[in-house]
Amino acid sequence: MKDTGGTTGNTSLAALNAEFKKAADPAKAKLLARYFKTGKGEYAEGDKFLGLTVPVTRGLVKKFMKLPYSEIIRLLHSPWHEHRLAALMIMVERFHQGGEEEKASLHRMYLANTRFVNNWDLVDCSAGHLVGAWLAGRDKKLLFRLARSKDLWEKRIAMVSCFHGIVRRESAVALKIARLLLSDRHDLIHKAVGWMLRELGKRCSEKILVDFLRNNYASLPRTTLRYAIERFPKKRRKEFLTGKF
Repeated sequence: MKDTGGTTGNTSLAALNAEFKKAADPAKAKLLARYFKTGKGEYAEGDKFLGLTVPVTRGLVKKFMKLPYSEIIRLLHSPWHEHRLAALMIMVERFHQGGEEEKASLHRMYLANTRFVNNWDLVDCSAGHLVGAWLAGRDKKLLFRLARSKDLWEKRIAMVSCFHGIVRRESAVALKIARLLLSDRHDLIHKAVGWMLRELGKRCSEKILVDFLRNNYASLPRTTLRYAIERFPKKRRKEFLTGKF
């Protein structure tokens, strides 16, 4: 992998770590740990937080956009949640600013490290860019492989990656991925599918969404249905929730 990190700007991972440590908020870290389900047996068991909000993290990371790839990977492998978020923010920004070679490198880096993209916020801030945008105009087999993965986060990556196509009024692949994931048991997949279906109805066609809901009603998880119909008028929401449509 060619490292295209520049020589301008701050390229010191040690400096980034120092700034993040200085901005840490222990009280907020406890709240974030509970919010992101880090307890024993929960989906993010053992994840650690410094207590930085997303706006604070985004503000701090602006000075470190030129980190070399090797340092970005080290940041992505950090046990601290905000470090991993920062790494993904850098990757997304570099992806959109870079040429084809850099985009390809960042896409490959992302896929090689999905085990560190291990919470819903990390997936949601990155998948539509580093997977969805890269696959625009390319074969979508990767999304189906990810959707069939045993890994929770890879399945969510598959679904959220479809957002890039949805905003461009492309619904076919998103519907196929959604259908594949309807049988999944995890609430975070139910929510991701419902979210993408809702966006599809808004940006592509409400009729396409309604047809999908009707044709798959018997297998729709309740959470998925609630998310998908969130923008419907109250009367229509009630019809779908009661199955009287």
